[in-house]
Amino acid sequence: MTPRTRDLCVFLVGFAIVISRPSGRWAPAVRAQATSNHNATRADFDRLMTELSNWGRWGKDDQVGAVNLITPAKRKAALATVKDGFSVSMARKAETEPAIDNPRPISRVMGGGGRGNNPSAPPAPPSDISGASDSLTISYHGLVHTHMDAFCHRAYKGQMYNGMPMTDVDDKGCNKGSVYAWHDGIITRAVLVDIPRLKGVEYLEPGTRIYPEDLDAWVQKAHLKIEPGDAVLIRTGRWALRDSKGPYNTNQLAGLYITCAKWLHDHNAAILGSDGAEDVHPSGIDGIPEPIHALVLAAMGMPIFDNLDLEAVSREAARRNRWDFLVTAAPAAIPGATGSQLNPIATF
Repeated sequence: MTPRTRDLCVFLVGFAIVISRPSGRWAPAVRAQATSNHNATRADFDRLMTELSNWGRWGKDDQVGAVNLITPAKRKAALATVKDGFSVSMARKAETEPAIDNPRPISRVMGGGGRGNNPSAPPAPPSDISGASDSLTISYHGLVHTHMDAFCHRAYKGQMYNGMPMTDVDDKGCNKGSVYAWHDGIITRAVLVDIPRLKGVEYLEPGTRIYPEDLDAWVQKAHLKIEPGDAVLIRTGRWALRDSKGPYNTNQLAGLYITCAKWLHDHNAAILGSDGAEDVHPSGIDGIPEPIHALVLAAMGMPIFDNLDLEAVSREAARRNRWDFLVTAAPAAIPGATGSQLNPIATF
């Protein structure tokens, strides 16, 4: 090696050390991430349905899926992470007015109490004790109400998770694959993946794709480790955008690209949630509008928390510089339901 060559090598090594040195808490060394496939096809989707399948992993009759990864030890470990005892809801405030992204708002019929705006209602009998009741009609699937998706919400070629036939769903409900399988509740560690904060923006623009390398970059930046049985919650800033600019057409929605399904499978996540539909809209896969939904529910057996409001929990996580926390949630105990309205709670 000549002196000039040696000097050049020393310079390059020193330069590499300088550019990789953290400049502060939020500027750790960032290793280059391998670029994933950004041009997946329908054939890739069909291949992933087989490659990522958890059918039979927990027994041929299993209806709990990846939530089996939330063991008693996992629950105890998650509970032990609570330091401040501070809780915040991750449910969007229920909406009762129609909008472009909420064509089926919650409707309410009141009963009892004063007659209010319904003077034709029969008056309540005289009594020192009074009260009120209401009947709510909630079509929770869609893109506004926070809810949990059960396995019978999606099927692939006529089969739900673990090979349960879609013919087990009839006009009385889901005889298999219903949300009732989790009526004892969800208690586990949650990890917030805050992609707008990674990108240095308030929210992602509609239609923005999130790739596996983005997930890896956030995990590294936030000094996180995804552990088996975690709930992985993806923030796109959807509600920050909606609150700023109003309801918008969800034909374009920021979310996960199809290749993120393998990332979730490789990390043994138990639950996937986001502040949107999980999937990017449009999906980019011919004939499959929501491939993440299909792969997660039907192949991997992973329930979904849809339409979370992650704005408050993002602020609290940033204030603490802590991106993992306890999550507790319980669907309604309704046998045969395809899902349930949900109010997940984050506790730091």
